[in-house]
Amino acid sequence: MIRKKNSRLRGTHTHGWGAKKKHRGAGSRGGRGNAGSGKRGDCKKPSYWGDTRFAGKHGFKRPAKKVRKIQSINLKIMERNLRWFNAVEKNGVFEVDLSKAGIRKLLGTGKVTKKYNIKVEYASKSAIEKVTKAGGNVTVKPKQEKKKQEPKKDKPKKEAKPEKTENAEAEPKQANKAEAPKQEGN
Repeated sequence: MIRKKNSRLRGTHTHGWGAKKKHRGAGSRGGRGNAGSGKRGDCKKPSYWGDTRFAGKHGFKRPAKKVRKIQSINLKIMERNLRWFNAVEKNGVFEVDLSKAGIRKLLGTGKVTKKYNIKVEYASKSAIEKVTKAGGNVTVKPKQEKKKQEPKKDKPKKEAKPEKTENAEAEPKQANKAEAPKQEGN
């Protein structure tokens, strides 16, 4: 009965792969990343010290719920692809509601060749100028003001105790000493 190769190679240093570094899965580069810069790579170490990418933490990533990405579109792309926005033509004027398509800002790159009535949350000055020059209109939705949180109601304060002065504390002690009967010793 022939034993499995794995059990036959037990006790051998490299299981038939020659040198230690040959069968790492990272080719002949001595491992991944900065591996190999330990004992052998003394002349390489100073290059790692100067480069801040190799060690430490860098920057931070804002939580996704805090970051509001504004999806934008240029006039030239909007004009080429009116079918994306379900544009309806009425009397030679195209009615476009970009907010329904998930676009929040209109930018002004490109030429306007048709008349548009565009509804959008934000728009650049150049985009508004170009659309109005062509005989159209851009309706920018009014900004919604953030609701200001009312300050928390403070708990009613307890009445302050009268402050004790040093003299007031010292007087009762002296009075107690005076009241105590004197004991006469034998």
